[in-house]
Amino acid sequence: MSAVKALKLVKPEPADYRLQDQVGFVLRKANQRHLAIFATHIGDLTPPQFAALAKLAEVGETSQNQLGTLVAMDAATIKGVIDRLKGRGLVEVRNHDEDRRRIVVSLTQAGSEALARLVPVARAVTEETLSPLTAREAATLMRLLAKMG
Repeated sequence: MSAVKALKLVKPEPADYRLQDQVGFVLRKANQRHLAIFATHIGDLTPPQFAALAKLAEVGETSQNQLGTLVAMDAATIKGVIDRLKGRGLVEVRNHDEDRRRIVVSLTQAGSEALARLVPVARAVTEETLSPLTAREAATLMRLLAKMG
């Protein structure tokens, strides 16, 4: 009998399902912990805004859509993030020289300075988020999460 057929024959009882044992629930709780720590230390930017700045510093000028792909945001989300960062003077936006439909994003001097100030804080946020784990456990968690993503 195939594994699929075997699964269909066994109807799990609701009592067999424990929410706290489900990967989505555990990931959400870990994310909530991280977001709370992030907000405590980096209250003037959201995690998506910080991610966009950090990735721009890493890759340099890039299209808005490409930046969204690099930081795992859809087109509508990255547009909102970039609009807010532009409003704060942290990025500049212009039309691509050859393809006027493409929007190109780059860090401003103020964006670079903000990022230089915030990167050490972001490292501390990561350390605090992972603080319940040993160094080996943290490395394993990061490796496994990267494998899933």
